Amino acid sequence: MIIALKPGVSQEDIKKLASDLEKLGVKIDYSQGSNQTVLGLVGDTTVVDDEALKANHLVEKVIRVQEPYKRVNRMFHPLDTVLDFQAGGSKAKIGGGVFSVIAGPCSVESREQIIEVASAVKKAGAAFLRGGAFKPRTSPYSFQGMGCVGLDILLEAKKECALPIVTELMEISQLELFEDVDVIQVGARNMQNFNLLKELGRCRKPVLLKRGMASTMTELLMAAEYVMAGGNDKIVLCERGIRGFDNFTRNILDLAIVPALKKKTHLPVIVDPSHATGLSWMVPAMSKAAIAAGADGIIVEVHNDPEHALCDGEQSLTPAVFSGLMDTLRKYAALEGKVI
Repeated sequence: MIIALKPGVSQEDIKKLASDLEKLGVKIDYSQGSNQTVLGLVGDTTVVDDEALKANHLVEKVIRVQEPYKRVNRMFHPLDTVLDFQAGGSKAKIGGGVFSVIAGPCSVESREQIIEVASAVKKAGAAFLRGGAFKPRTSPYSFQGMGCVGLDILLEAKKECALPIVTELMEISQLELFEDVDVIQVGARNMQNFNLLKELGRCRKPVLLKRGMASTMTELLMAAEYVMAGGNDKIVLCERGIRGFDNFTRNILDLAIVPALKKKTHLPVIVDPSHATGLSWMVPAMSKAAIAAGADGIIVEVHNDPEHALCDGEQSLTPAVFSGLMDTLRKYAALEGKVI
């Protein structure tokens, strides 16, 4: 249930109304706009008398929310969520009119590799460094990542290049290792790992939540709801492609979900053209399409030696190609009223 209050209602009156509602057993999320406050009621709202609320002199309108997701719903939170970051002397943002570019290799392979790639993507204009220390792989014989050593290398690159880092968490037991990680990535395979999502709701650290390879939009939003229900509203949604019957590309990039998500939720939405296509030569075109679709950013794989990469070399851009792509994306972003 959504309660939109009239402009100019005092904080004292808001607290009194909220207190009366909480006595009924519902929880309240507050959304404060420039001149209006919105109360989002979560729980068994059947105990709330709609007509009595509508008659209240503080209330402008009352709306029953039909969707199963509440806290991530734009009706509960009309203003876009914007996330701010800082690493060393560098500042970064996701949302708020910025087209954020997250770039780096699929997996950490060595200190020299990460430092070289981090320096290159930072110079080209990337705002975040990505890299996998722990890697979920379809085959048990594939490279599984460097683990804790890889995480230490990423943190070293963060310090040396002043870039916030994004890396994947695979299980709850690893969470204590991620204290200095800026954004915790939840991969497609873990999108509905509800125990993990609940724990991330309690940790208050920004979460990049990737859409499952066979998940609907509602399932993605409900996964985000798990994190928000725990008290963590620092969430970025990521479209990374879904399964289809054609295997020409690795996955099918569902760009139509981007404007749909922007309409349904206040959370920022980014696109992963690397995993979606699996082909490096397609990444630039899909990156430009992501801007046109209204995305808040992209997460792209960049490797200094793709031919010898231990993971996903075929979909990785070289630093030189990435630099040229960034020059192009700045022009496209400007046309959409965004900056990189």
